[in-house]
Amino acid sequence: MQISQSGFAARRQQLMDKMSPESVAIIPSAGEVPRNRDVEYPFRQDSDFYYLTGFNEPDALLLLMPGRSEGQVVIFCRDRDPEMEIWNGYRAGPEGVCKQYGADQAYPIAELDEQMAELLQGKTRLYYSMGTNETLDGQVRHWLNSIRKKARLGAVAPGEMVMLDHLLHEMRLFKSAEEVELMRAAGRISAEAHVRAMQACKPGLIEYQLEAEISHHFAMNGCRLPAYSSIVGGGDNACVLHYTENRDALKSGDLVLIDAGCELDYYAGDITRTFPVSGKFSPEQQAIYELVLKSQLACIEAIRPGAPWISIHDLSVKILTQGLIDLGLLKGDLEGLIESGAYKVFYMHRIGHWLGMDVHDVGDYKINGDWRPLEPGMVMTVEPGIYISPQNEHVDEKWRGIGIRIEDDVLVTESGYEILSAGVPKSVAEIEQLMAC
Repeated sequence: MQISQSGFAARRQQLMDKMSPESVAIIPSAGEVPRNRDVEYPFRQDSDFYYLTGFNEPDALLLLMPGRSEGQVVIFCRDRDPEMEIWNGYRAGPEGVCKQYGADQAYPIAELDEQMAELLQGKTRLYYSMGTNETLDGQVRHWLNSIRKKARLGAVAPGEMVMLDHLLHEMRLFKSAEEVELMRAAGRISAEAHVRAMQACKPGLIEYQLEAEISHHFAMNGCRLPAYSSIVGGGDNACVLHYTENRDALKSGDLVLIDAGCELDYYAGDITRTFPVSGKFSPEQQAIYELVLKSQLACIEAIRPGAPWISIHDLSVKILTQGLIDLGLLKGDLEGLIESGAYKVFYMHRIGHWLGMDVHDVGDYKINGDWRPLEPGMVMTVEPGIYISPQNEHVDEKWRGIGIRIEDDVLVTESGYEILSAGVPKSVAEIEQLMAC
């Protein structure tokens, strides 16, 4: 399952339609990153570059030049090199980039400095995300200065630079039908992996062994890597929001929190489930769990076009705070505790985030200073949580060390919402029944 080349071409055209006449956009690929001696981290393409090209090689550069008679889509890439291809795999080369990826013109990346001054000359506006790639920032300045030095010969450099991020990231925020299908599949695979982890869990396993169950399922279903480092936190470790060491033994009587999602053709799943290591919730664990679940279900039900993003978060705060009062973990009146932020000792993050090619995906949460309303095609996570630190001496000892988060991926539809990660159970009864099998 992949985005079609016609889909990538449509994205490029959509972006060029938003650009001014006689302008040019520059979008770089990712590069390889050293891990240790003679070894690189697994290559992962830059999301913006892949979104517009589908091209999965490092050391490339995309130019979009609307209205250019010689061709609007220009790509610089690594040249074919038979010797290097023996060692490191095949390359598309300039000819392959035109045939396979829809470029109108392509050049070897080695010719970048030689060609760029000519390609930029005479353009009035440059769209470029300054500040994200220091090396390329310097090259862009060099190209512009080289044009300016020829001003007496009639050369004209772009006189205006505009950050590309807003135009491109607003496009990425709204998912096409092809993207939704990929994200449904990513949600399904991720949910299956969580089910597998629940079924495999037992006291004495090491956290990374549950992580291995999840990673295995991802890989066997076409997802070589997770969308982010998997979190498997047993006991007190569940109270660390971004715990990724995954090295401790799972103990009977503890909960384990798993936050993990696959990446399928560059689209992320992101699911969190919390469940008892031994398959049965204690009364205190169940009380906190059912409060978090109540909040999550209500927040999902509130998702619909026109609902302000912040209203979903505010609802989670209200429900969780009232529940903490009811359990005796907070003392005071609801509005006062919310206004003072007293709940943040237990719930210190937002209700969720945009989801897409990046697990914390791009797209503004506010427009002109106001929280934006939800619209069809947006995908967000809904992930309330309560974390009671083992060091919190202001609560009874029976509550300490309980960390619970429940997270699903939710698509905003014309009529409301669709849960993309519904394939993994989350009620107490469903979890205990699954783990008893």
